[in-house]
Amino acid sequence: MPEHDPRRQGEPITSRRGFFWVGTDPVAQDSGGTLPRGQMYVQWESPTEVRHPYPVVLVHGGGGQGLDYLGTPDGRPGWATHLVQEGYTVYVVDRPGHGRSPHHPDVLGAMAPMMPTEAYLGVFAPEAFADGHTQWPGDRTPADPVVGQAVAGTGPMSADHATIHALEQSRMTELLDQIGPAIVVCHSAGGPAGYLAADARPDLVKALVAVETIGPPFADHPGIVSLDWGLAAAPLKYDPPATDPSELHLVTDESQSVIPRTLQAQPARRLANLSRMPIAVVTGEASPFIHFDGHLVAFLEQAGCDVERVRLADHGVHGNGHGVMLEKNNREALQVILDWLDKRTGR
Repeated sequence: MPEHDPRRQGEPITSRRGFFWVGTDPVAQDSGGTLPRGQMYVQWESPTEVRHPYPVVLVHGGGGQGLDYLGTPDGRPGWATHLVQEGYTVYVVDRPGHGRSPHHPDVLGAMAPMMPTEAYLGVFAPEAFADGHTQWPGDRTPADPVVGQAVAGTGPMSADHATIHALEQSRMTELLDQIGPAIVVCHSAGGPAGYLAADARPDLVKALVAVETIGPPFADHPGIVSLDWGLAAAPLKYDPPATDPSELHLVTDESQSVIPRTLQAQPARRLANLSRMPIAVVTGEASPFIHFDGHLVAFLEQAGCDVERVRLADHGVHGNGHGVMLEKNNREALQVILDWLDKRTGR
């Protein structure tokens, strides 16, 4: 069994930690009284010796929660621990309606259907990629204990994509306003929260690391997400401005890969705020997302952004799927991101 408390009594204290909430303003209810709506849980840890000027905000994906960064389903340390060991202050969030940020339909609206274990495996450990996907820490069956640990913390997403993305933007910007300039790392369906936060607070996001973020741009995944604004279901700030997604004139090329690529027609509107920080698009070698990471890079480049595609295999890190931070070589994969941050921000 994994050791749930690796900090044994008597060992020296090497970090401080705590938690708080953002988005606690009370909202009046039709039935009377007030409730918080869409509050976001934030867990933080800071080493006793901080060696980097900017903290890292870790944004989880899909129906997961912040614990995806705290440890792996087979009991090893997660990216949050490794980052603290590297001298970073770390903030791990549970996006509104996930994990310790509760979702009640009376407050946040209807939930989308739960993802079955088999569907989870289809994304995180697909049989079609099994030959090259060597880093998944368990088997590829619902009965596997590691799979059970991985899916136990998952839950439903909101059925109203635009509203929840706008709420995530609000909570993320409130967090950035409190903690100051930071590096934002977002994963999978947490990508819109990262992009929208950077769009709203470009002066406070020093780098954006998009790890296997949901896509491709302008995708419509029924029951999961509709990226009407390219990167999110909620509005991004285009230049010239657009007040409705229909104003974004699009062109789809079906010859690019197994997944069609949709970009803006020329002349393309710019994403002026997102162009103000370096962006890394990080992809595992054996992930289904490798079929459209280039689409995301092309979309961001067309919008004037400073973006770099960071394929882990190009940096000697092989065999990863979609859940990079959960896999056997999660520390090696993180090192690729740390090296990129060193190059682009001086860490």
